[in-house]
Amino acid sequence: MKRIGLLGGSFNPAHGGHRAISLFAMAALGLDEVWWLVSPGNPLKPATGMAPLVARVQSARAQARRAPIRPTAIEQDLGTRYTVDTVRALVGRYPKHRFVWLMGADNLAQFERWRDWRGIARTLPIAVIARPGYDAGALAGPAMGWLRRFVRRARHADRWTEWSFPALVLLRFRPDPRSATAVRTAAPLWHDVHAGRQVRDAVTHRMIVSRHHV
Repeated sequence: MKRIGLLGGSFNPAHGGHRAISLFAMAALGLDEVWWLVSPGNPLKPATGMAPLVARVQSARAQARRAPIRPTAIEQDLGTRYTVDTVRALVGRYPKHRFVWLMGADNLAQFERWRDWRGIARTLPIAVIARPGYDAGALAGPAMGWLRRFVRRARHADRWTEWSFPALVLLRFRPDPRSATAVRTAAPLWHDVHAGRQVRDAVTHRMIVSRHHV
């Protein structure tokens, strides 16, 4: 049985903050690996300004180098767009793995906007990692109003495979101000370096194809 954390996002581009959070979660939760689910298209984000999928996976591979982190576009392979469908498909496809969903406090603050977010919480445990400027909003948000009764103690975070669902653990992490927005502002054509390249998926081992270019 592998203990795997799932970190979803656009990774437009991936940056050191993604890596730092993932390594922290690995230590806190006793994970074997973290899979970065590079979304073919995030329903909550505009397509304008979104780099091609291959470029985003390439940036993730660069950030994940020499770490037990697997960047993957498996949602394209599964044919899923929404997280609830993705996690249910992964649980079905990999019955010998145990998955925990990783998210920053910024995502918890808007979790009620996700399709069937209660269904996500009923499918696998959720670990929320503190993020500067978002913690208060996350704890006061509508989703947390429902999830609060299912919060587990952080000092028992490494026992998450024993929990029944829903289950939520709040993890404290040193502030990390890095963001993809800042990277794009500093280097708006960051993805050009990846143009024309091919990349193999670290989970499915299939070649990834960008079906939509912006």
